[in-house]
Amino acid sequence: MPRPDLSFLLRSEADSAGVPTPGPSADAARANTPAGAEVPAERRTPERATGRLAALIEELRASQAELQAQNQVLRYSQSMAESASERFEALFSSVPLALMVLDEHDVVVQANSMAQRSFQPREHDRPLTALMPFVDAAHAARVGAAFAAARERGTAEATEVVFTIDAERRITGDLHIARIEAHGGDGGAPSLQFLCAVIDQGPLLAERQALKRSAEELRQRNEQLHAGERRLAAVINSALDAIVCVDQHQRITVFNPTAAMLFQCPASDALGSPISRFIPKADQVLAFAQLTTQAMMGEMTALTASGRELAVEVSVTFERHAEGETTTVFARDLTARKREEARRAELEAQLRESHKMQAMGTLAGGIAHDFNNILHAILGNVELARAESPPGTPAHESLLEIDKAGRRARDLVRQILTFSRNEPPRRHAVALAEVAQDTQRLLRVTLPPQVSFSIHAPEGLPPVLADATQAEQALLNLCTNAVHAIGERHGNVRLELALAQPTQRLRERLGLAADQYVTATVHDDGPGMDAATQSRVFEPFFTTKPVGQGTGLGLAVVHGVMRTHGGAIDLRSAPGQGSSFTLYFPVAVSTHLPSPPALPAPASSPIPPPPAAAAGQRARHVMYVDDDEALVRLVQRLLGRRGYEVSCFTDPRQATEALRAAPARYDLLVTDYNMPGFSGLDLLRAARAIRADLPVALASGYVTADIEQAALAEGARALIHKPDDVQALCATVDRLVHGG
Repeated sequence: MPRPDLSFLLRSEADSAGVPTPGPSADAARANTPAGAEVPAERRTPERATGRLAALIEELRASQAELQAQNQVLRYSQSMAESASERFEALFSSVPLALMVLDEHDVVVQANSMAQRSFQPREHDRPLTALMPFVDAAHAARVGAAFAAARERGTAEATEVVFTIDAERRITGDLHIARIEAHGGDGGAPSLQFLCAVIDQGPLLAERQALKRSAEELRQRNEQLHAGERRLAAVINSALDAIVCVDQHQRITVFNPTAAMLFQCPASDALGSPISRFIPKADQVLAFAQLTTQAMMGEMTALTASGRELAVEVSVTFERHAEGETTTVFARDLTARKREEARRAELEAQLRESHKMQAMGTLAGGIAHDFNNILHAILGNVELARAESPPGTPAHESLLEIDKAGRRARDLVRQILTFSRNEPPRRHAVALAEVAQDTQRLLRVTLPPQVSFSIHAPEGLPPVLADATQAEQALLNLCTNAVHAIGERHGNVRLELALAQPTQRLRERLGLAADQYVTATVHDDGPGMDAATQSRVFEPFFTTKPVGQGTGLGLAVVHGVMRTHGGAIDLRSAPGQGSSFTLYFPVAVSTHLPSPPALPAPASSPIPPPPAAAAGQRARHVMYVDDDEALVRLVQRLLGRRGYEVSCFTDPRQATEALRAAPARYDLLVTDYNMPGFSGLDLLRAARAIRADLPVALASGYVTADIEQAALAEGARALIHKPDDVQALCATVDRLVHGG
């Protein structure tokens, strides 16, 4: 700032005092002084102004110095302002944000290049002359409220505002607003402007959305992981196999409930224990960890907490992770499987035995059927001979003995048929002690002198449900086998009776159903049997006796008798320790069951005569059909003696043709049930087709409920048992012929 010229004051004072004024040289010196430089003081004369003028001059000089200092500050401030303005312009232009200055009418006063590129990326796009046209309609009110807040408070912001550039492009960003006042150059009132910064949040929002999605996926995965862990825990806890996990130190870390039950040890006690506590050979299991990830160890021996051994099937898996190794041991209890295998083996043995007994029964049934016909002929002819022999003669007595033996043989044949056809016998309440005494009486006749026989029967034994004849036959067969086992040596045979309640295990093994049984055990001190012999002892035709001394049917018959009685036979034997056969007879539920019928005594009277025929009436005509010629001749003689006309046939087809030729000639048809190629039922149907009112009787050596039901359904009037009493046969014929 140039120094003010105060020379006029000096001139006026000099003029009044007569002092000369400075010359042009002084003015020239001041003119040549650079602007801002201090002008050298003029050399004054020794005379000084005094008084008021001097004070005024000093005051002016002080003001001059102060103005010079202010001038320097002003020049510095102007320089700094220009520098700051340049820096602001540079920052405003180069900052990586969309910046713009808006006036209070939303007119863009200034915008940096980033704002231009963001809001007008292409030349033909809408120019950035105002901000609100770019704001999405849904955000316009919020942006207007932000400007109003900035006008009052100085700053404001609106987050996540959508700016529409064109139909395809949008910008989502945060709008920051700052109020500024612009001063005009004319010194008037400052104008209101807004500095706006648009921070593009698109990438950040995308990243935020990605983070949200990642967080949601992570949450879902965590939930799935927790759910999987819960499912895994549920699977482990509900698994039927014992699952035990051990760490690298062979310490138990997981012990599921099945393992606790199998090893009889609570999980709290098992956790932390070594695996060898329950699987002694765990080292063999863990040795595979370096070779494979899983291994099947097969059957091993495990120990319970109390030290009891268990048979288990073991498999292992190995897992390696950052914390070391984890081995999972799966143990499956084989106790039930082994029990089932043993039970299956027993059932298979029983099935094989059943098949063998069935084969034996089929063979025995065929033999018994033929033998039955022979017995029928024997008993019938004995009856005829007795009718012709006077009582009291030796011949008559012999015929009585023959009849008695034949009846016993008839009962045995019926037993064989019952056994062979696997049908229940006619059981009654039987005192087993009495049966044992009868067996002893029968056995005593053939008992060798070197063998002693004894019976031990406690008093008060309940009666059993049995057929007395079959029970006696079973005991007789066992005792006879025991005597034969002792052979020529001295020995003892003991028959013991007892009341028994078999254990569950024994009932399962023997197939017993009832709770109480009376047992009959036959002990002998013979040589005993090995396991191979015991496995075949009940097979039909299996025998250890020399050829010609045994048939191999004795024990097979006993086995069949006990099966049909709902009981069982058990064998205990060892080489050198003798043998024991135990028969289990079920106890009779009620003691009031009917007693077994006694064998009918042979009749001593001759065959009664038939009813007298009316005068002039023809003799009744009976057709008899049987494939056995001996029976045909017997029946023809029996009925002929009773005044009947008898036509006998051994071929049922010939009998059918004869009946068809003269259906009214016959008064009764008696036919055998079992004939090859053309059964008695077939002949019955043919006869009823020829003549429906003709009485028909079926004869069979073994009449079962099925046979009886089938015969009656076809129209048979009666069933005749072979071999039966001659009186019974004649009575049946008389009844049917005369309309009974």
